[in-house]
Amino acid sequence: MKFENILLEKKEGAGKITINRPPLNILNIETMEEMNRALAELRDDDAVKVVVITAAGNKAFSAGVEVADHLGDKLSRMVEVFDGLFISLVEVDKPTIAVVNGVALGGGCEVVLGCDMAIASEKAILGQPEIKLGVYPPPASVLLPRLIGRRKAFEIILSGDSIDAREAERIGVINKVVPDEELEKAADEFIKRFTSNSGLALTQARRALYRNFDLEFRKAMEVTGTDATLVMGGENSVEGLTAFLEKRKPVWKR
Repeated sequence: MKFENILLEKKEGAGKITINRPPLNILNIETMEEMNRALAELRDDDAVKVVVITAAGNKAFSAGVEVADHLGDKLSRMVEVFDGLFISLVEVDKPTIAVVNGVALGGGCEVVLGCDMAIASEKAILGQPEIKLGVYPPPASVLLPRLIGRRKAFEIILSGDSIDAREAERIGVINKVVPDEELEKAADEFIKRFTSNSGLALTQARRALYRNFDLEFRKAMEVTGTDATLVMGGENSVEGLTAFLEKRKPVWKR
């Protein structure tokens, strides 16, 4: 599959989508359409265990969605494609990791929020400045309160002020912050923590996490108990448990 605005790479269990529109990596409609297609391809590839979203250059992860695409005839298509990107990030059915190499503002910040995990350079700046343009960030209004709680979400969205990487780590937007020159190495090490595991187990655990977010506690425990019985009786789990007892590394079929 050919792309004009992104790069797609598959290596050692990781599928990496690189937004390739430096220096600011603005997300126009065409770029987001390509990201949706790439996510669909990675979803269907059993060799891919983890999906990584990053960006070209060293200035910005993404400074946001193309402003011109918010106006006139393009607006409805932009909203459709952008909202679809967050559905794609969930339905890719594999852990998603944002590697944030610089500024992530507006829609760029929302893509970070839409990933399951994130690692960032200490020079990264994140924010939702939309309120200063007379609008609000729709995906962030859904994702941010679930991620960091209501009070901080209100502050970030209603002020439009940006935060640095360390503050983003402190409040739970970023998992890990590293010096800029160490980002690539640290990201590889972070990703390998997951790709060494069974891809099927990662998918099953991720599905349970997403499902349980919205369930009442007792219902979540009931559903999870039933699910765990089925999962643990499967060939994949039997191999993992047997390997532990036999003091060897498991050989995953997936």
